[in-house]
Amino acid sequence: MIEKDTVRLLRECDSGAKMGISAIDDVMDHVKSDKLRESLRKSREENNAIAKEIQSQLGSYHDEGKEPSAMLKGMAWIKTKAHLTVDNSDHVVADLITDGCNMGVKSLNKYVNQYKAADEKSKDIAKRLIGTEERYSISPFS
Repeated sequence: MIEKDTVRLLRECDSGAKMGISAIDDVMDHVKSDKLRESLRKSREENNAIAKEIQSQLGSYHDEGKEPSAMLKGMAWIKTKAHLTVDNSDHVVADLITDGCNMGVKSLNKYVNQYKAADEKSKDIAKRLIGTEERYSISPFS
């Protein structure tokens, strides 16, 4: 049971980290503020570092991880493009990223609670990813 929950938790973390990176990539060309650009760059770096750690852990279980669902990525992309078409401002970018971070926190907390038998290292990774999302969801960005 421990291994099964560990792999499942790591897969969800993998998907979440990839979703965060994708969301940042989708908005980066619209950012005007150097402060916001730097904050997003740091967030992307943190997500990348955690994603690499997740991949390493999953590799030890001979698992390739999990991509975010195409529907979820597509819906996020449409929402981003629609909002930025109406108002191409840093405020909108910050709101979109904050919304994504909040959804990530909610989802990841759900999975930590769902996969209680996961090993402590995987729970720690999940909690660090949650911490990263929380930091960037409450940061004003701009």
